Amino acid sequence: MSSKASARAQKAAEMRAAQKKRESRRRLLTIGGVALAMILIVGGAIAVSLWQQDKDQKKLEQAVSAESDYGVAIGPKDAPHDVVIYEDFLCPFCGQLEKATREDLARLAADGKVRVEYRPFDLLSRLGDYPIRATNAFALVLEKSGPEVAKKFHDLLYENQPSEEDPGAVTDDDLVALAVEAGATESDVKDGIENLSHKSWVDEATAEAGKAGVSGTPTILLDGKVFQDGRTVQELATNLVAELE
Repeated sequence: MSSKASARAQKAAEMRAAQKKRESRRRLLTIGGVALAMILIVGGAIAVSLWQQDKDQKKLEQAVSAESDYGVAIGPKDAPHDVVIYEDFLCPFCGQLEKATREDLARLAADGKVRVEYRPFDLLSRLGDYPIRATNAFALVLEKSGPEVAKKFHDLLYENQPSEEDPGAVTDDDLVALAVEAGATESDVKDGIENLSHKSWVDEATAEAGKAGVSGTPTILLDGKVFQDGRTVQELATNLVAELE
C-alpha cells in the first residue's frame, strides 16, 4: 500500500508540474501576444502619423502653389524665395513673429530676394470676436484702399494687438482709427467695419486655411515647405531671415 501510495503521489506531482508548465507557456504566449499587439498598435500609430504628416505637407504645398485671394503680398512674384504666413490677428505668437521679422522681410522683399504673403484668418474667435472683426476690417481695407494700405493696416493691427485675455480692448472705433492711420478713407471703411461687411471673406479665408491643413498660427511655409527651424518664436524668426539672406 505504501508503494502504491508513493506512486500515486509521484504521479500527482508530475501532473501538477506538467500543468504548471502548460500555464507558464500560456502566460508567455499571452504576454508575447500582448507585446506584439502593442508593437503593431504603436507601429501603426507611427505609420498613420507619418502618413498624415505627409498628407498635410502635400495639402500645404498645393495651397501655396498659387497666390491666395485671401491675403496681401510684398516682393516680386519672380523672387527666388516664397514665404507664406498663415496668421490670426489675436495670436500672440503671430504678434511676436511679426515684430521679429517685419523689417527684415520688408527689406528682403524690397531687394527682390523674397515674396512674402500674409494670409490672415479666424482661428481664435472662441476667445472673443476680435479675430473676425480685425480680419473683416483688413479685407475691407484691402478692397477699398489697395494692398499697400492693407499691409500698413496689417502692421498696425499687430502693433496694437489686444491680449487673448481681453480681446475686446480694441473696439470697432479703434479699428476705424487704425485703418485711417494706415491711409484708408474713413467714409470707405467705417460702416463696413461696424457691420462686418466682409464677414464672408473671413469665412472663406478660414475655410481655405482649413482645407490647406493649417491648424495653428503662425504657420510658416518657405518655398512650399513648412518652416519649423526654431524652439522659440525668436529663433524661428532669426533662422527664417538667415535662410533668405
